[in-house]
Amino acid sequence: MFKFLFGGKKNTPEVTIESDRDRFARLTRELNEMIDGLSDKPRVTFDPATGHILPETPEQFADEALALPAPDPAPAKDTAAEPLANPTAKTAITEGDAVATKPAPPVSNPPKPTAAQTTGNGRA
Repeated sequence: MFKFLFGGKKNTPEVTIESDRDRFARLTRELNEMIDGLSDKPRVTFDPATGHILPETPEQFADEALALPAPDPAPAKDTAAEPLANPTAKTAITEGDAVATKPAPPVSNPPKPTAAQTTGNGRA
């Protein structure tokens, strides 16, 4: 009768806990499948002291070759080392240049409203 309120019987999926052996076998299988798909195979070594797998991958994979190369870093100019051509010349500001301005000082006494701005009772 109240099935719509309580949602009825839900079909919960069976949760299976993966053993360490099964998990290791799955990870090894997935790693081997991924390596099989590569055109340049990495060299894989096993370090028995730490138990780590150390892949030596190529400098660039096939899918990375399609991307644009990284731009060469431009050397930073040292402006202090270069003397000005004419140190006494003044810099002209053109119309498109941004000019720094001072912020307006805060208004301590705001102007009183005029008669046209007040309501009928004389208050602003």
